[in-house]
Amino acid sequence: MPICHHYYLPSISPPSQTMTPSSVLITGANRGIGLGFVHHFLSLPDVKHVFAATREPETAEDLQKISDSRLHIIKMDVRSDESIVAAEKEVSSILGAAGLNLLINNAGVTTVYDIDAAPCRESILSVLDANVAGPIVVAQVFLPLLRAASSALNSLPVSISRAAIVNISSGRGSIQDNTSGGKIVYRTSKTALNSLTKTLSFHTTKDGILTVAILPGYVVTRMTGNKGSLTVEQSVKLMADSLEKFGEEHQGGFFGKNGEPYAY
Repeated sequence: MPICHHYYLPSISPPSQTMTPSSVLITGANRGIGLGFVHHFLSLPDVKHVFAATREPETAEDLQKISDSRLHIIKMDVRSDESIVAAEKEVSSILGAAGLNLLINNAGVTTVYDIDAAPCRESILSVLDANVAGPIVVAQVFLPLLRAASSALNSLPVSISRAAIVNISSGRGSIQDNTSGGKIVYRTSKTALNSLTKTLSFHTTKDGILTVAILPGYVVTRMTGNKGSLTVEQSVKLMADSLEKFGEEHQGGFFGKNGEPYAY
């Protein structure tokens, strides 16, 4: 997919040290990119806690196979406020005053919506609920834990090792780069997610919490019908390498997997 360059971000040198968060929470962690992030962060020795959130932990076979005491499989349905609040209480009981360093809003859904077929508001709202309302409420509920981490590490620069919210977006969320239409509801939800990222960043800046959106590229997952140009491992590695370099100058931005600014 071609990259548009209408959105400009000043070039500022990234932090010189590698940014590794002590604790990470990943939504939609039972498969695909979410599971890829679980494996990535567990591969880093400085990471102390990885919270893998999924709607049905008992059926998350790939997560259950992982033998690592740092992994905590958490039940969370991003479409349920009660589920999100319960998950936060569980995470908070483990992390305590140290707070949460990194929240990755990865959970999402897609659907085929035919504009020429009969309207189906329920189908539209279902996608918006998961892809937009979910990340809003998850960020809102976990914000106190992120603030606690940022306050405890206020000597560090703004980074994912201090406190950050990362929203997993999509190239289809770009308005400027939309040259083909299609995926009407999914596109709309990811455009809204990008807007959320920018808006939320104004609220998190004062607390030293980094808020960004990043797109994984065309990845072979169930959501793409197992088609794509990147494996999950390749995509996650590229995104993780980029996130490690992000600082205050990236606040509120929308980026490609390689860390380059992507057109809104």
